[in-house]
Amino acid sequence: MKYLQRRLAHSILLLISASVFCFLLSDLAPGSFFDEMKLNPQISAGTVAALRSEYGLDQALPVRYGLWVKSVLRGEWGYSFAYNSPVRSLLIIRARNTLLLTSLAMLLAWLTALPLGVWIASRPGRWDDRLSMAGTSWLLAVPELVLALGLLYVVIRTRALPAGGMVSVRFENLSLRAKICDLSAHLVVPLTVLVLASLPILVRHVRASMTEVLQAPFIQAACGHGIGQTRLLFRYALPAAANPLISLLGLSVAGLMSGSLLVEVITGWPGLGPLLLEASMSRDLYVVVGVVMASTVFMILGSLLADVMLVIFDPRVRAD
Repeated sequence: MKYLQRRLAHSILLLISASVFCFLLSDLAPGSFFDEMKLNPQISAGTVAALRSEYGLDQALPVRYGLWVKSVLRGEWGYSFAYNSPVRSLLIIRARNTLLLTSLAMLLAWLTALPLGVWIASRPGRWDDRLSMAGTSWLLAVPELVLALGLLYVVIRTRALPAGGMVSVRFENLSLRAKICDLSAHLVVPLTVLVLASLPILVRHVRASMTEVLQAPFIQAACGHGIGQTRLLFRYALPAAANPLISLLGLSVAGLMSGSLLVEVITGWPGLGPLLLEASMSRDLYVVVGVVMASTVFMILGSLLADVMLVIFDPRVRAD
C-alpha cells in the first residue's frame, strides 16, 4: 500500500504542477479574448475593461490561479468567454467522446499486440517475425497525420464509410440498433488511425519482453516436460513478462490521449481535440486550461491503473 500511496502523492503533485505550468504559459501568450473587441468601434474601452474585470483578467497571475482553483473546487472549472457558461458543461460531453475513442483504441491495440507479439517472439528470425518487424518499422515511420489523411482519402473516394463527425444528421430518428451501427461506422476511421499508430510500439515491447522470458531456465525446463507451445506461451511465459507490459499500459494511455487530440481534429470527431483548437484560436483561456487538465487527469488515471495492476500481479511491489 505504501507504493500506491507514493504514486498517488506523485500524481497529485503532477496535477498541481501541470495546472501551474499551464497558467504560466497562458500568461506569456500574447493577446486575450477581449483584444478583438477593442477593434470594434461600437464597443467602448470602458466596456472591455469592465468585462476583463468581471472575468478577473485584470488581476495578477497568482490571484487568477487562486480564483480558478476555487472554481474547480465548486465544480465549474472556470468560465468560458466564448460560450458564456462554465467550462464543466463543455468538458463533460467532449471528454466523454474522447474517452470512448481512446478506450476502444487501447483495448483493440492491446488485444492485437499481445497475441501477435507473443507469437513472433516464439518464432525469432522466421519470415513472419521479419514481416512483422518490417510492418511495425513502416508504421513507426508514418506520422499519424499521414495515416489519417490517407484513410480519409480512401473513405471519400469509395464512400464506404462516413468521412467525419461522430453521428449522422438523422441520428435522433434512428432505432437503437441503427444508432449503434451509425456510431460504429463513424468510429472506424479515427479508431483505425489510433490503433495503427500505437500498435508498433506495443508489439515490439511485447516481443522484447517475451523473448527475454523464453530464454529463462524455467521455460526451458517446462519445454523439457513436454508442455504444449500455446500453453507454455500464454500460461507460463506471458505472466512472467507481464511486469514491464503493465508499466507500458500507463504510458500507452498517455500516447493515445496525445495522439487522439490530433486525430479528432482531422477526422472531425467531437472530442477534446477540436475544443482545444477552437479555444486556442479564440484565446478562451479557461477552456484551454480545462482541456489540458482533463487530458492530464486521463493520463494520470491510466498510470494509476497500471500501478494498481502491478500491485495485484507482482508480489515484490506489494512487499515494498
